Amino acid sequence: MEIEIQTKTNNPLLKRTEVHFTINHDGGKTPKRELIRSELAEKLNTKKENVMINFMKSGFGSAYTVGYAKVYKSVKDAEAYEKKHVLKRNHALAGEKKSAKGEPEKAAGQPTAQPEQKEESSKEQEKPAEEKVEEKTEEPEKSKEEKTDEQPKEEKSAEEKKE
Repeated sequence: MEIEIQTKTNNPLLKRTEVHFTINHDGGKTPKRELIRSELAEKLNTKKENVMINFMKSGFGSAYTVGYAKVYKSVKDAEAYEKKHVLKRNHALAGEKKSAKGEPEKAAGQPTAQPEQKEESSKEQEKPAEEKVEEKTEEPEKSKEEKTDEQPKEEKSAEEKKE
């Protein structure tokens, strides 16, 4: 894998250096973002945490990848100027640790039982709807003739009560 820096532009207003690069990865798949970050950090003499890869594009079947990265002076500057999804892709969000499974763990002070509560509340909301459906299916629809037969019976029972 060979990384070649195409352009390197200093942006003092946003406290970063913007880098366009190409990667030649003959005989292999597209390299992972973490590997590219570390290689760019070595070439640019900075820490890996300060390098944010914005995008990487490679064509189908080609051995070249074109990308765009931003190199900040500190992680604090990156958090101030970068979008959240770019920080997540580059594992640069504060308080986020990576577990062995590759899923981010929450900070120690945050509860982890919230998803279970949501599942329980959604089940409770579904129950009344199911009961309503069952009630409707239990009562078969009566024809007009049956309805008219029932009305006189009720009237007779009311008249019998009066006597």
